[in-house]
Amino acid sequence: MLGNFSYCNPTKLYFGDNSLKYLGDELKKYGQNVVLIYGGGSIKKNGIYDEVIGILNEAGKTVSEISGVMPNPTLEKLYEGIEIARKANADLILAVGGGSVCDYAKAVAVSVNCDEDPWEKYFVKFDEPECKIVPVGCVLTMVGTGSEMNAGSVITNRKASLKIGHVFASEEVMPRFSVLNPKYTLTLPHYQMVAGIYDIFNHICEQYFSGEDDNTSDYLAEALMKSLLVSSRIANKNPNDYEARSNIMWTATWALNTLIAKGKSTDWEVHMLGQAVGAITDATHGMTLAAVSLPYYRHIMPYGLKKFRRFAVNVFGVNELGKTDEEIANEGLKALEDWMNEIGLVMNITELGATENDIEKIADATLVMEGGYKVLNRDDIVEILRESL
Repeated sequence: MLGNFSYCNPTKLYFGDNSLKYLGDELKKYGQNVVLIYGGGSIKKNGIYDEVIGILNEAGKTVSEISGVMPNPTLEKLYEGIEIARKANADLILAVGGGSVCDYAKAVAVSVNCDEDPWEKYFVKFDEPECKIVPVGCVLTMVGTGSEMNAGSVITNRKASLKIGHVFASEEVMPRFSVLNPKYTLTLPHYQMVAGIYDIFNHICEQYFSGEDDNTSDYLAEALMKSLLVSSRIANKNPNDYEARSNIMWTATWALNTLIAKGKSTDWEVHMLGQAVGAITDATHGMTLAAVSLPYYRHIMPYGLKKFRRFAVNVFGVNELGKTDEEIANEGLKALEDWMNEIGLVMNITELGATENDIEKIADATLVMEGGYKVLNRDDIVEILRESL
């Protein structure tokens, strides 16, 4: 390993089908006022809301609610949440939902005590919080983002047609605790399940497809990808398979809690492309990644051929006998494409609502990242987006 790094992850995890019972213990550590954040109301239908409210009431907490957090949380919704949390004098923000709800909770947490505009400060300038950060806890009901154990937050500015993520440097932004009960994910629609699965896989790829040194992080990434391939196929056939869903949930957490990024560069360009598509179409995040990733990987493969060859052999078991490195690497991407089709992912941005007329606008909204095998120019971005139609 050639990189130099420090590593600390302060989030405490409670995992398993009885993990919610530990929420009461965590609530004792915080003040009276809890702001409960959730999405469109599915937690009320499946009973999770009642379970959480019961524990909050038993703990004697004063509860304020921010409901209706959408899959791509908007700046307008963030402003609304900040005002509610300020009026509540929040001592703890409790997110109950998927990655978008957790992302949103962190954005509220860093903004409540900040006088500056959160969009300008955190998502344009990428400044760090200088104010007191309200603690966040999570009860996860959907997997994919890894937001339950990282300091990332993604907000969509619809007026500017921008969807931007900020991974905060401060450990205080990370959830203080997260409850992970795989049973809570069993009621997800198939579309949401497989979108989350690809989000997980792509998080790993973004950290894997960079660097040339012999890096322990890459071996960890390969193991996580192989585990996800096995579990995704089982869950795709039987969504109620607890073992498969629990492995998917655990893989999602380790895919993006910063561990496998240590000691190496990373390449987040697929996410930049996908987020730009999402800003225009408001499509599900994992599906935007699926729609743009193969054209991107085919574009950069010649510049990182050694790693793409390794990916083909070590992750998908491609037979390397009698083949060139390029042939092996191409077989690996074909195997990836076959798996994506097998589990039912969206494979083009047209299906997500984008058209040829949107290409220039999406390209304008795509941030260019460094750290990968090729730094894209605007012509590259336009070409990849056209190949994604």
